Amino acid sequence: MYRYEDIKTIHLEVTQNCQASCPMCDRNINGGALNPHINLDELSLEDCKFIFKPDFIAQLNTMYMCGNLGDPIVAKDTLEIFKYFREHNEKMWLSMNTNAGAKSADWWRELATVFGRMGAVIFSVDGLKDTNHLYRQGVVWNNVERNMRAFIDAGGRARWDFLIFKHNEHQVEEAESIANEWGCEKFIKKKSGRFITATSKKKESHQAVDRKGNETTKLKKPEEKYLNKALGKQDVLLEKYGSMEAYYDVVPIHCKVKTDNSLFITAEGLALPCCWTAGRMYKWWNKDPKIEQIWDHIDAVGGKQSLNARVGLDQVFETGIFDRIESSWNVKGCNNGKLKVCSMKCGVEFDPFAEQFK
Repeated sequence: MYRYEDIKTIHLEVTQNCQASCPMCDRNINGGALNPHINLDELSLEDCKFIFKPDFIAQLNTMYMCGNLGDPIVAKDTLEIFKYFREHNEKMWLSMNTNAGAKSADWWRELATVFGRMGAVIFSVDGLKDTNHLYRQGVVWNNVERNMRAFIDAGGRARWDFLIFKHNEHQVEEAESIANEWGCEKFIKKKSGRFITATSKKKESHQAVDRKGNETTKLKKPEEKYLNKALGKQDVLLEKYGSMEAYYDVVPIHCKVKTDNSLFITAEGLALPCCWTAGRMYKWWNKDPKIEQIWDHIDAVGGKQSLNARVGLDQVFETGIFDRIESSWNVKGCNNGKLKVCSMKCGVEFDPFAEQFK
């Protein structure tokens, strides 16, 4: 798939911790109880110094923090890790996706200095003071505004990603105006792919709950102009193939991360091609998480310990995990070994992820 020396982009999940409880995040069950399969792992600065040697950092074009489960601003060493990467590569692009609701204004000002003009923060803010918390449960608006302003006013480059639901669609234009006023370089009207399921069944709403399991907001799709266009394409595929499962069985795969020479490192320190493959490891709705296909590949190369970059990132490449995953794309049928998550995320005829940003 690629070699150690080919990697140009690192996608780093620095933590599984988060102060928020978003209802469609795998970290928690619909915004409530914590996913029983995760241990709130987090990478330290020392972990990152061992995983990412200075000569490896020098070959990179990009390092960004996002991930599947946590928010980088909650991790203890996030700022120091960014400083470490910048120390060894002054020209690389640094960025982070965040809900913006934690850390002090001084922390954000210092982050702006570390990033300089070669970096940006993607602020995931899905509404205004009266609505953002309906999806970003637990995020305090006053903290969001303070931190965004501090970062931007200190020279930081900012993008505001606004995930559109029925409850906040009336605020899109107002939020865009505020983004311009505050100095955001971009405002993205993000058309959620979260109402598209892996099966042929369509999802109309999603019931959120709080930490105690009490129902909060029923999340609903927005009006037509803000819908993810993949919803319409799904109907075309169902007519052509009969089911989404039949489509996944045969669709050619154009791997996004192979094209970008990108590698994902989880908060456990595991190296996998992308957040989507890693994201299948700990689905809370599976009593046994190892029912997911990705575990077939992990176990075939020696289990999780063989992918542990804290033992040596270059050694993970020697396991053959990346070539195994790529080879599965040529198998006809997911039940026969084709990795379904690759068909779902990088199949050439259906791309809800890309459609979010159009």
